[in-house]
Amino acid sequence: MSDATDTGRYLRLTVDLVVEVTDVAALQAAALKEIRHPEADLDAAERQEQIELVNGDETGAAALQWLIEPDHVLSLVDHIDEVEPREAMLGVEPSDGTLEDDDEDDPHDHDHDHDH
Repeated sequence: MSDATDTGRYLRLTVDLVVEVTDVAALQAAALKEIRHPEADLDAAERQEQIELVNGDETGAAALQWLIEPDHVLSLVDHIDEVEPREAMLGVEPSDGTLEDDDEDDPHDHDHDHDH
């Protein structure tokens, strides 16, 4: 029998957020500015690859992914002393504009409308 204080407990936090891109060109320009910034940790080949990826994505998903700061995502749990972030991964992909609720009867699916 293990003591709860000796073992870590891991929880996966999943957040779905749908955004409407109102100006793809401006979104891409903002991402390209970040990619071209001297402090971006990219060599010349990586920089060119990212520029082509952003320019070639008509949805704006690649650009948005460049503009989201990891610290902003981690701030979801920053204020909670009892948890410590271990690993994070962010994905941005095209959507039909709605959050699909595959299992509306899931008792663990809570809709929290909080204004923060």
